Amino acid sequence: MTRFIFKGFVISFMALASIAIADVQNMTFFRIGTGGSGGTYYPIGGLLAMAVSNPPGGHSCEHGGSCGVPNLIAVAQSANGSVANVTAIQSGSLESGFAQSDVAYWAYTGTETFKGKPRMEKLRTIANLYPESLHLVARIGSGINSVQDLRGKHVSLDEPGSGTLIDARIVLDAYGLSSTDFKAEYIKPNLAVERIMQDKLDAFFIVAGYPTNSIKILAAEGKAKLIPIDGPEAKTMLNKHRFFSGNKIPAGTYAGIGEIYTVSVGAQWMVGADVDEDLVYAITRALWNKASRKLLDNGHAKGKIITLESALDGVSVQLHPGAERYYKEVGVINKGVQ
Repeated sequence: MTRFIFKGFVISFMALASIAIADVQNMTFFRIGTGGSGGTYYPIGGLLAMAVSNPPGGHSCEHGGSCGVPNLIAVAQSANGSVANVTAIQSGSLESGFAQSDVAYWAYTGTETFKGKPRMEKLRTIANLYPESLHLVARIGSGINSVQDLRGKHVSLDEPGSGTLIDARIVLDAYGLSSTDFKAEYIKPNLAVERIMQDKLDAFFIVAGYPTNSIKILAAEGKAKLIPIDGPEAKTMLNKHRFFSGNKIPAGTYAGIGEIYTVSVGAQWMVGADVDEDLVYAITRALWNKASRKLLDNGHAKGKIITLESALDGVSVQLHPGAERYYKEVGVINKGVQ
């Protein structure tokens, strides 16, 4: 029996055969680019895919079935993160994806990291989701207690195409460092975790909503700690880069680690401008229904702070017309947040 496997769904050929032909013809697939499996984008993407999906042949919302968009199957795809996602949306190889607010703005305006490149004018916003904290993770015994201590060490800045790599370079620059001051690696967080466990890596950066699984694993094993991003260097960085906010990771978020001061950016759900307006309207509406609220509250710690009230916080790329229509309908835009 042939099976089609998507994030959150397993559909057999026999099941598809039992679906009305009209339903199959109307079925829509909608991809959500996320990040590596060790970060927060991936599990949140899975939750949102489940929230907005409503495959043909299932029970209706009123009868205990899915409350997502009828005949829609959303698929959360592991990807390299913010830069890769906005690039894929611009090219049309993804319908939607998650991106840091800073990366989305730079891509849309052709500034900073994207200066000299064509503007990614197809980018539109569905919603702001949650704040992402910059984590600088250091191996216990590495001798790293501050950003300055990275000199001469073995450090991962994350993969090319990730928002983490961009922000890591901004942090390094603020503290007077560059990747030539240490042995730099460019690997995903899950591989960085493996190398920390094997004592083959001293530190790595990751921008993710806390708690993130990769750091939880290391903290539980007593293998790593978090390094603060604070002091006059951090203050100067916050003044220069307004998309950053001061942020504290509470004590106990990770086993044995106290409160850590750092910086954060917003994680936002981006979509292509050419995606159908009615579809994006329906997805936005499904995102904020009662069933999705329950799923988000129970599915991940960061899911609890994905709220309609903060859906437009820090949005610097224009809303997709479908999303804008929904926010006007429920009065969110009339609160003065555009």
